[in-house]
Amino acid sequence: MFPESSAPRRDPSSRARAWLVLCCMATLQFLVAVDVTVVNIALPSVGADFGADGRQLTWVVVGYTITGGGLLMLGGRLGDVLGRRRVLLLGTGVFGAASLLAGLAPTFPLLVLARLLQGAGEAVALPAAMAVIVLMFPEGPRRSRALSVWAAVASCGLVLGFVLSGVITEMFGWRWIFLISVPFVLLVLVAVTVLVPADPPVERAPLDLPGSLLLTAAPLLFALGVVEAGEGRDGLVWLAALALAGAVAAAVLFAAAERRSAAPLLPLAFFRARSRVLANLATALLSAALSTSFLLFTLYLQDRLGLSPLRAGLTMLPLAVALIAASTLVPRVLERWGARACVLAGLGCTALAMAAIALVARLGGGALTVVPAMLLIAAGMGLGIVGLQYLAVSGVTEDDAGIASGVQRAADQLGGSMGVTLYVGVGFAPALSGANPYQLSGLLAVLGLAAAAAVALRIPASTGSPVPGESPGTVTGETASEATGGTAG
Repeated sequence: MFPESSAPRRDPSSRARAWLVLCCMATLQFLVAVDVTVVNIALPSVGADFGADGRQLTWVVVGYTITGGGLLMLGGRLGDVLGRRRVLLLGTGVFGAASLLAGLAPTFPLLVLARLLQGAGEAVALPAAMAVIVLMFPEGPRRSRALSVWAAVASCGLVLGFVLSGVITEMFGWRWIFLISVPFVLLVLVAVTVLVPADPPVERAPLDLPGSLLLTAAPLLFALGVVEAGEGRDGLVWLAALALAGAVAAAVLFAAAERRSAAPLLPLAFFRARSRVLANLATALLSAALSTSFLLFTLYLQDRLGLSPLRAGLTMLPLAVALIAASTLVPRVLERWGARACVLAGLGCTALAMAAIALVARLGGGALTVVPAMLLIAAGMGLGIVGLQYLAVSGVTEDDAGIASGVQRAADQLGGSMGVTLYVGVGFAPALSGANPYQLSGLLAVLGLAAAAAVALRIPASTGSPVPGESPGTVTGETASEATGGTAG
């Protein structure tokens, strides 16, 4: 780990180099953020090519976010142990190779495998990229501007993914949503090699590999169990039961591994901060509904209404614009209302959106009838996720700020993955073919949001509330960009 001031002070052109590095890291952040949402509009085309239904297609979404969320904290630790430049090159290389594999995948299982590898690459690369930015920009206005650029790029990548997916799929085919990333990844690799200072010698420290593997295995096994249970295939009920039992066992073993580990991913002392634990649980439940809504929008517009990928992507444009507007307005609302009130308002907006999706599907409404639900989702995401982010990092110190922000990001990504797996997996299950899948998925999401509201009400109203006149971004700069990473998956 190189000292914060060493690289900039030794190089007379350090300021220009720092901003070039920021451009390089922002490009990587943009690619990763786009990959969270770019698959959504392309999913029906993927399904048509491989003969996969809506339930199976959830793997293309959750495969990426589960491995990304499950390995995220290990990725951050790897940068400390192996050196951030090395880990950044490794993670970016894995992400690029997996993007190439996804674009060329001849079978659906190989595409899912590529998405798993993309998530692993993201988990390794992004924490190192964030650390490089922080270390190359001294604390103060320059670092604040750099982190603002990083956060803005993440938001733009997230929302532009919808439109880009429609344009690319319509003009070039779905494979190019992955292949188009490859030359940019190569550019990032070259730029990192040239611009980022070499890693100094680092102290070897233990890694919690068992904990990382178990944290990733639990949601993957859960997803497999839900998908197989929904399939309802005769003679394979045992596979679903075995996978679900394995998920429970992995979760139990994770807790035991963390208790015994000399360097745990998640120290048990973290759970002593009750408000943070409740905030992360609510984050997972809200992200579950938000991620489900994105997939339901895509399936309804293309599978139910028969829109082309381009028209579906353009129909999602109000959602993208509303998300950008929400990111601008929410800090003011947060300062006036307080974090918990924002969270409850966000949960309410999201619940109304899920109910609206179910109603539109029941009535068979046209494309424009889903726009109100999109606007509600944007409001729910802006108010709810940002408010929960504040609550999840309330009272952090230098010693636990990294853990708190990492857990919040993991709760966001893994919660979204589990929501898509459970809500869409059950809603579109062949075993429940008599039910309206949009209504059933929406109902499950509303129940999850009701549980999130019950959890949020147990958080003290004053916890995490910003001081009047203080910019909400001052709670913790490192988490400013992370609320956007997994929610749309």
